[in-house]
Amino acid sequence: MGGSLGEKIGEGAGADIHAWAPGQVVKLSKAGVPRGVGEHEARMTRAVFAAGGPAPEVLGEVTHEGRFGIVLPRLDGPTLLQLLRTRAMTLEQGGAVLATLFLSVHTTPAPPDVLPLCVWAKAASRLPDGIPKHIATGVLTLIERLPPAEGLCHGDLHSSNVIVTAEGPRIIDWGAAVRAPAAYDLGRCHLLLTELVPEGVDPAPPRVLDAAMRSEYARLTGTSLTALTTAMERCLPILRAIALADRAWSPAQRERLIQRVEATLRSENLI
Repeated sequence: MGGSLGEKIGEGAGADIHAWAPGQVVKLSKAGVPRGVGEHEARMTRAVFAAGGPAPEVLGEVTHEGRFGIVLPRLDGPTLLQLLRTRAMTLEQGGAVLATLFLSVHTTPAPPDVLPLCVWAKAASRLPDGIPKHIATGVLTLIERLPPAEGLCHGDLHSSNVIVTAEGPRIIDWGAAVRAPAAYDLGRCHLLLTELVPEGVDPAPPRVLDAAMRSEYARLTGTSLTALTTAMERCLPILRAIALADRAWSPAQRERLIQRVEATLRSENLI
């Protein structure tokens, strides 16, 4: 499709963001990232957009020097994380933004193309550095014990995946979208803000952001904070296991994740 690779304007763990055409960007997978990863994200983004959810429209797919790219509308503005770090927005305000965005995801009908959580977990267990084999079966059993309701979850919604534009905050990076209880989505954000805070970062502000997000989500949904926390806690062992497929964590963080999952599985007599 029309367009050419322009300046690099952003970067993630597995992709670079470049200007492409007027009002457009291309999310270009890094060298070595399997093409299927980008193609899956394109499918998920298209499915959520078609369902009326808060995903951007996929304008096209391209290949540049062997790297797969997704062409998307250009969203101008800082990330929510940048606003929080510069104190242009308070942690309480940021938590409220996240809660509202979570609700916009969870009230979107889950498209059939979006994978159910059990399938997503099985895929993570097949990765070379994914869920260790000795805990994978137990984790799948925990998934089977979750409430049967399967709504749409973003799967990785946090302050770095929110761009605050002049028209309001927008959610990006839909590659981890799954069909699961809403508590799974909230639990993922909670895990990132409490147990997986980058080393050297003061853990206090992320915890304030997490508390504000959970409190506002409970208020918006008319749910007690206690009930919401209980539902999230049921998802945390699953989320810790799935997080093992992400190479972003340090060896120490990975070991803590494994120990916590194993402790839960032992308490449930699953290992």
